[in-house]
Amino acid sequence: MQCEESLQYGIRTHVDDMDDTVSKTYAALPTRLYLIGLDGCVTYAGGLGPWGFSPTELGEAIEEYLESQKSP
Repeated sequence: MQCEESLQYGIRTHVDDMDDTVSKTYAALPTRLYLIGLDGCVTYAGGLGPWGFSPTELGEAIEEYLESQKSP
């Protein structure tokens, strides 16, 4: 994925398919930002968008998650 490669933040990026499988699974109505951990669990769920979620919050959650994944 171009975005993942250019940002080089070391975490897999997934984008919903044209059938809205992820949106339907996680009830992302009308828009929601999620961070899914390597274990498949939701580690961050933003508020309903387009005005209720914060890309800055998601960025902070990504940073925290990446920090928590570092070996002690």
